[in-house]
Amino acid sequence: MAQKMAEPHRNRIANVRIGLLGLTILIASAGAAAQSTAAAGSQTPRLMERPREIALALSACPASVADKTAVYVLEKSGYVKVRDGQNGFTAIVQHALPNSQEPQCMDAEGTRTFLPRYLKVAELRAQGKSAEEIKRFVADAFAKGIFQPPSRPGVDYMLSSENIVPVDPDKGSVAHFPPHVMFYGPYMTNAELGSDGNPGGPAFVAGEGTPHALIIVPLGTHASHISTDKSGSE
Repeated sequence: MAQKMAEPHRNRIANVRIGLLGLTILIASAGAAAQSTAAAGSQTPRLMERPREIALALSACPASVADKTAVYVLEKSGYVKVRDGQNGFTAIVQHALPNSQEPQCMDAEGTRTFLPRYLKVAELRAQGKSAEEIKRFVADAFAKGIFQPPSRPGVDYMLSSENIVPVDPDKGSVAHFPPHVMFYGPYMTNAELGSDGNPGGPAFVAGEGTPHALIIVPLGTHASHISTDKSGSE
């Protein structure tokens, strides 16, 4: 009986590990590395009503940050800024895959490095570019220094209870993941963090040893300061 009960638990941990590693890979490649039209359906995310998307984006932020954070929403031609920021932070609902949903609240370093890629990938998707075309564009932009990984520690809040992250990017499968905080840790390893890499632990490194390494700190249930309307959700 104990073995039967342990097996689903191990499977859940494995899925979380795969999902976060997949998310890290997609963050590093601006969400274009492994889209599958057959698996994920449309190549472009489904648009939300603007108030709903603004609330969802801000639900990723701590209350102390949200009121002065810049906000972007997705339209047919790509992302547009709907509010200027006053604290260097940016709130946006990123879609690593067309059917995923990752509300993020990134600091100034994330705004400098992550945001330009998110905006460009959305623009290229809207233009009808294929996943492979976008992947090549992103790789070339990295090679030329147009896109850059974070160069210092920083934070990307993902405090929303509506995180739907990639589990198997090749198949386009997604799953809910609890609120968490991501810290940029270029080239960081789990050994340096004193972690065994277990997503069930207090913290671990995803994408360890790479320029895109992220220290992930799961937070469990988070009471957002903003109530997001379920209407129009994916």
